[in-house]
Amino acid sequence: MPDIQSVMGKDKVAVVTGAASGIGLAAARSLAARGMCVVLVDNDRDKLTEAEKQVAAHSADPAGDIVSIETDVSDLADVEALERAVMERFGRVHLLMNNAGIQPGSSLFGPQVNWDRVLNVNLKGIINGTRVFGPGMIAHGEPGMIINTGSKQGITTPPGDPAYNVAKAGVKAFTEALEHELRTTVDCQVSAHLLIPGFVHTPLTARGRSEKPAAAWTAEQTVDFMIDSLAKGDFYILCPDNDVDRATDEKRIAWAAGDIIENRPPLSRWHPDYAADFENYLKT
Repeated sequence: MPDIQSVMGKDKVAVVTGAASGIGLAAARSLAARGMCVVLVDNDRDKLTEAEKQVAAHSADPAGDIVSIETDVSDLADVEALERAVMERFGRVHLLMNNAGIQPGSSLFGPQVNWDRVLNVNLKGIINGTRVFGPGMIAHGEPGMIINTGSKQGITTPPGDPAYNVAKAGVKAFTEALEHELRTTVDCQVSAHLLIPGFVHTPLTARGRSEKPAAAWTAEQTVDFMIDSLAKGDFYILCPDNDVDRATDEKRIAWAAGDIIENRPPLSRWHPDYAADFENYLKT
């Protein structure tokens, strides 16, 4: 497991997708403040330009160290072009944060376009980023980290947005496989990590609200927790928020796994015949 200072130190290089807002932008600011060269990646040029200005304000050498590159992470050719541009500019990457995500909402038999968009960005985008940048990160031999943004919805899969749940469940499975691959690769200095945010007030979750709900964390709190967890060597970075503590998250996750072990109906937490059992379980 690489030491965090060897990855996030001065003149090391970070690539952050979904960097125009939310967790990605907060991460880019934090990494720039640590002296890293930061490549901000998003598909919205106007928002990306504004984000680059914000991140530049945290850098000691913004002209040399901070760059933004418009990219559609769901398009493999676009991601390959991004990697070539980063290599030409900086020569190597030490930290890759595959964070880009969308949430237009979905229903099981709803519009196909919503399913395609969510799966292409939230799952395929993370696969593209990892597979394109990963080999070079391993090959240069310096310590590195790949951080993929998942979701609690990819673990407990609550009803309401199945496309999002499927994508984030795929991110969990993919990142677990990635970490196994990295740790069994001879002389590999790169580790993988799964960021599992709680309720975070970002443009993705705001849904028209301008003020942060009391239950939500800020993106900055989430990034601070992520970096503290990385310093401890955590793979699963399970973030609490102001409403749900870790103990509650653990019980919800264990109950979801228990559906298989106990042969309960799927999503029994929301099944009327098991609602009282679940509430009693939370109290134990």
